[in-house]
Amino acid sequence: MTRDTETDTPKNDQLTKRADDMTLDELRGEIADIDHEIVELIARRTYVADTVAQVKDERDLPTTDEGQEDVVMDRAGENAERFDVDSNLVKAIFRLLIELNKVEQRENR
Repeated sequence: MTRDTETDTPKNDQLTKRADDMTLDELRGEIADIDHEIVELIARRTYVADTVAQVKDERDLPTTDEGQEDVVMDRAGENAERFDVDSNLVKAIFRLLIELNKVEQRENR
């Protein structure tokens, strides 16, 4: 997929042309591939978050770091705007990811 180097988002005209040339099954296959990548990235993020939890435990740091959570949420909002995705939706997803990581960190301490 061609990306606009200024915004790093897909160029709409090229994305539309590509989508227009694809069958419904091909488009669904594309979504399945993206879904796989999303899950892979969630697994990767969870692994890193688990490593952060280990470091926190070793250093006797609290599980919750509201300042860092704010940084993550701000970054999520900025990335949503950058990719022209609904910021509230992206932030809701990240809030869920953060909460799941915190629950797991508490359970493993």
